[in-house]
Amino acid sequence: MFYRYFGVAIALLMAGSSALAETPLERGRYLMNSIVACGNCHTPQSPAGPAQDMELAGQFLMSVEPFTAYAPNITPDIDTGIGGWTDEQIIAAIREGRRPDGSIIGPPMPIEFYRHMSDNDVKAIVAYLRSVPPVVNVIERSTYNFPLPASHGDPVVSVAEVPRNDPVEYGAYLTGGLGHCWACHTPLVNGQPDLENQMGAGGQVLDGPWGLSVTANITPHKDGIGDYSDAEIVQAITKGFRPDGSPLAPPMAFYYYQNIASEDLTAIVAYLRTIDPKPLP
Repeated sequence: MFYRYFGVAIALLMAGSSALAETPLERGRYLMNSIVACGNCHTPQSPAGPAQDMELAGQFLMSVEPFTAYAPNITPDIDTGIGGWTDEQIIAAIREGRRPDGSIIGPPMPIEFYRHMSDNDVKAIVAYLRSVPPVVNVIERSTYNFPLPASHGDPVVSVAEVPRNDPVEYGAYLTGGLGHCWACHTPLVNGQPDLENQMGAGGQVLDGPWGLSVTANITPHKDGIGDYSDAEIVQAITKGFRPDGSPLAPPMAFYYYQNIASEDLTAIVAYLRTIDPKPLP
């Protein structure tokens, strides 16, 4: 009996040690290839999926009335990517939308959400960015028909970790600071997501290489996911199918979201159940 419980205790300790032993690179690889999904914009796409030999090398994104957007090369190439940037400069670009030369990064980069990315997670993403093969690929700068702000807010000094043992709180972090779901799934007012009044209501029209897409309502309203089971929400996120079998459209990052861990999907669903139900705009 003693040996049986001793073995269970050792197994639990080993499991805990394994979780604690997650390296920044391992965490960064998971985040980048699942919920954060930077490659959904920064890696050239085809119907077969992202171009593996051009991972994070940048691409044209969209041309709409307010701007023409290009996702830059964020591989470690010195001349055409971010190979000459320090870790602190990469973090400032992600969380503050500021390049090393002081210029401001504009939409559709979701800076207002990335400002809430924790210190450990943003450092993990930097570790992953350092690990990908450098690719020489010159990408044009995005152009805007309106003035960009002088900044996206005060400098981000430090962001604490969000406890993973609270599904709702961690789900809020996964959908916000990491997944930036609300950047697309919330109607815009004066060019900004109306988080206060319409968070998650959908209805944005996105025009890109995929054609025209209208973002879905992901609130627990009957116009949204109110009648979905937990499994149906997970299927929509990871497989891109509604409960009736009809397909969802790009730019939803299904290629990456299929890699979201089951415990993270549980947290996402738990949080989505708690937000205010909103009708379609």
